[in-house]
Amino acid sequence: MRIHSAFQLGLVGGLGVLTAILIGAALGHLTTVITYVGIALFLALGLDPVVVWLERRRMPRPLAVAIVTIVVLLAVAGIVLAIVPPIVTQTSTLIGNLTTYVESTGSQQIIDNLQSLIPKSTFKVQSAIDSGVTFLKNPANLAGIGGGLLSVGLAIGNGVAGTIVVLILTLYFMASLRSMKRGLYTLVPASSRVEFRRLAEEISDSVGRYVLGQVALALLNGVCSFIVLTLIGAQLPALFAFIAFLGALIPLVGTISAAAVIVAAEIALVPGHPVTWIVLAAWYLVYMQLEAYLLAPRVMRRTVQVPGALVVIAALAGGTLLGVLGALISVPIAAAILLVLREVVVPRQERR
Repeated sequence: MRIHSAFQLGLVGGLGVLTAILIGAALGHLTTVITYVGIALFLALGLDPVVVWLERRRMPRPLAVAIVTIVVLLAVAGIVLAIVPPIVTQTSTLIGNLTTYVESTGSQQIIDNLQSLIPKSTFKVQSAIDSGVTFLKNPANLAGIGGGLLSVGLAIGNGVAGTIVVLILTLYFMASLRSMKRGLYTLVPASSRVEFRRLAEEISDSVGRYVLGQVALALLNGVCSFIVLTLIGAQLPALFAFIAFLGALIPLVGTISAAAVIVAAEIALVPGHPVTWIVLAAWYLVYMQLEAYLLAPRVMRRTVQVPGALVVIAALAGGTLLGVLGALISVPIAAAILLVLREVVVPRQERR
């Protein structure tokens, strides 16, 4: 009897381990889908306060959702129209200038001009060109380059498709957010449903306020970046302002990462004009101090009421575990945990 029970225990345990492995493998394959759903739900919670604000103006919810949807679509279209034409124009100009330069200058003179910029003892341009030609003559290397270009193209296509999917899911979640909440509340026992609903609504409101606050900071960063880039005559101001906007959406590290990318790109585009990128680097240093010590603390205090030290810890932990999505949702999750501790755990401890 004991042997039979041990066999059953081992069989059930083995099946449990196998089931856990299968679930883990399935979740691994669904990582991209889960990421899309998480971002879309996060954005829907962020747009819901706008819908609620319109409802308070005696506007039916379907009409409020439709207005917010149209505004979001127009904003996306405006961003695309603001970015694509300057990129096409600047690329055409760059190709035209390069073609004119090559046509007006002999190949040996180009090599000599490049070598004059770099000490010959450090780097030999002619040797590098010969090595590159030898590399390109190998069919296997050409196949590898083609595969790399195909991978880049697929990555760009997947990024565009992912953006469209997230946008569609955001609009669906925003339209059905109330029914989703009601369905969630029905899963909770009736004795705890009122308290659970109150806490869930507070957490949802804090997430919405946090998203709106973070978007406001990002818009401020993008607009200021565009103004500064335009005033100093930098290259591709619309594109770099959009990069600054996207970076500022990520707490803690987003602004400095975007600033580093923009300054490095300006150095590469205008290497002979150090004043441009020096002024740009100085501007971002000043702006990051203003954001870190003046703007962001006020936003956090008014939206999620999370201490500054906990914001840093949560952003680092979320980014390490889930990447960009983890960094985005880490602060609202920290706020939710603090709310549960303050409203549930602490009162229970006080009653003991």
